[in-house]
Amino acid sequence: MSTVAEITQAISELPKQEFWKLAEWFDDVKADAWDAQMDADAKAGRLDFLFEEAAADRQAGRSKDWPAVP
Repeated sequence: MSTVAEITQAISELPKQEFWKLAEWFDDVKADAWDAQMDADAKAGRLDFLFEEAAADRQAGRSKDWPAVP
């Protein structure tokens, strides 16, 4: 099984419980990939503009304090 079409067909034939187990696994894989990309972007400085925008908004009085956690 090496093509998306073959994998898609196999997934469509899974029993419901196995389908949901696969879906949960795939969600975890996607989340890990997202985290890795965010870490790489942060280390490379590609997110620095967000911190700069936040600092400028804070200085200009356009931000509010984050609600305290009880």
